[in-house]
Amino acid sequence: MDSKNTPEKRPEKPPEKAPEKVSDTKNQIPKFNYNYIALSFLVIFAVNWYLTSLSHIKTIPYSEFLQMVDNGRLSTVTISDDKITADLKTENKAAPSQVMTIPAKDDTLTQRLYSKNIPFSAELKDTTFGFILSWVLPIIFFYFIWSMLQKRIAGAGASLLSLTKSKAKVFVETDVKTTFGDVAGVNEAKEELTEIVNYLQDPKHYMRLGGRAPKGVLLVGPPGTGKTLLARAVAGEAKVPFFSINGSEFVEMFVGLGAARVRDLFEQARKQAPSILFIDEIDAVGKSRAVGLVGTNGNDEKEQTLNQLLAEMDGFDASTGVIILAATNRPEILDPALLRAGRFDRQVLLGNPDHQGRVQILKVHVRKITLEAQTDLERIASMTTGFSGADLANLVNEAALVATRKNKDSVTEKDFSEAIERIVAGLEKKGKVMSPVETKRVAFHELGHATVALGLDVADKVQKISIIPRGMGALGYTLQRPLEDRYLLDEDEMLNKISVLLGGRASETLFFKRVSTGAADDLAKASDIARAMVTQYGMGQTLGLESFDSRRSLMPQSSYDLSLKQVSEGTAREIDIEVKSILEKAFRTAIQTIRKNRQFVEESAIKLLATETLDEAEIISLWNIHHAKSEFPLEIML
Repeated sequence: MDSKNTPEKRPEKPPEKAPEKVSDTKNQIPKFNYNYIALSFLVIFAVNWYLTSLSHIKTIPYSEFLQMVDNGRLSTVTISDDKITADLKTENKAAPSQVMTIPAKDDTLTQRLYSKNIPFSAELKDTTFGFILSWVLPIIFFYFIWSMLQKRIAGAGASLLSLTKSKAKVFVETDVKTTFGDVAGVNEAKEELTEIVNYLQDPKHYMRLGGRAPKGVLLVGPPGTGKTLLARAVAGEAKVPFFSINGSEFVEMFVGLGAARVRDLFEQARKQAPSILFIDEIDAVGKSRAVGLVGTNGNDEKEQTLNQLLAEMDGFDASTGVIILAATNRPEILDPALLRAGRFDRQVLLGNPDHQGRVQILKVHVRKITLEAQTDLERIASMTTGFSGADLANLVNEAALVATRKNKDSVTEKDFSEAIERIVAGLEKKGKVMSPVETKRVAFHELGHATVALGLDVADKVQKISIIPRGMGALGYTLQRPLEDRYLLDEDEMLNKISVLLGGRASETLFFKRVSTGAADDLAKASDIARAMVTQYGMGQTLGLESFDSRRSLMPQSSYDLSLKQVSEGTAREIDIEVKSILEKAFRTAIQTIRKNRQFVEESAIKLLATETLDEAEIISLWNIHHAKSEFPLEIML
């Protein structure tokens, strides 16, 4: 074989080891294997038993021992506190050479030994094993207790001296692989934080005109909007160490430990500058000192920790290259001193994504699943109005699980629809058996919602009607989806929204003459909207433009109460009258709409009871057929 044609073998490179997280290991103590102690005792007992078994000693009664003394069969006798051992005069090597007996209280024993001329001696008790029990074992016991206390108080493997050490996890540049490409739907926030990344990469360029980088950036938004993910992406883009800690980890039972941990955390960040220091849920340590602290010293530890945090933020220069990022979903409870300029100079708001944002987030998450090529992400995004980034990630995972249960090769749009129903309405409870009367009532109730929504042509289109029980207590549901994102609603639209909620009660009133408990949740939601119209939006007829809700939160509230604003009894009565008037007006609208479309409700109920579910196409087909019979047909297109 020609050697020129033989490929040269090159030595294979050893596989690179995955980067490991850097942590503070100075204070960790080596693990002690307590199995060695047990093994040592086993060896001692085994050796003792073996040596005892080698000696041919026979245990005899004391009376027999006295007979041997009298008969002169013993050569020597050794007397101790707990036993008497004697050597026998025997020539048989197989027979026992010694005998042992338990001593009795006998003052004549020594006289007998003298009389028979048998040498005897006293033996001191061997205290070697007793020394081990009385000294070595207590030392080992207390060492064990000491080690357990160290692990309990300071965490596994840490020492008591590390109580004041920060528990922040340090992710070096190769560990933080998250980048802005992994974050979607928050383009404005990414643009705002891009400047932070550029500063960390080239601080001198940003300081050449005398400006300074912001010391702190506060990420504000509802849960699930990607605050923590965005902070990690900043570190990944800048390729700097990333210190991450939760605000609750500063708060300890011992006064002063939280402040010490704050000092240690900032010291670590300065040593590895440029770096990013991220405090998640900062409201746990930065809560306003004016709340709940009047005349009480019950929160001294939290106040000291907050004071130390404020001092540290004032005490370091932004030119050192340390940027503080913090996240919270409750900015209204933070201390004003924490939010002032010079500490947290900027606030970046992250809300729930709009339509295009949801499409981008879905594109990020569907990379991890096998998606059918014909799946329309635009349509899925239009069905998920109000979903946060975390909700969309959960939706993609749930759709993949739905397809897996059906043994499909890919995830389809239908799987996403089922996943949305599962998330919004809950799990199907096909095992819950209702009586025919209850099933009929639920069908007419849900068709009441759909009929009012179709009759008033509201923005949220009816997507599905089902009488299959779901979730905690829903015996049926009507699923609606908005055609577009809405940020403002006028008075008529809010009244129509209330009418749709009351459509189920209106249908029961018309078709069954008696109402049931099925509208409890609808009544609560309708009341919340009506009270908000009066107390927040100034849509009442008699109370004017005054707002009676003093909350100034950046987050939308799900319920409206007057607990934070004192009003007179007369004003409270007027508010109740206004709310009642709005609900009655919306209920009359629902009654009129259902009465006008009574035939549609009855025909649709027959089909719904037969199939248990009506999708959007079937609902629109039935609605168009019903209106084609009237003098002025109304066409609703998909």
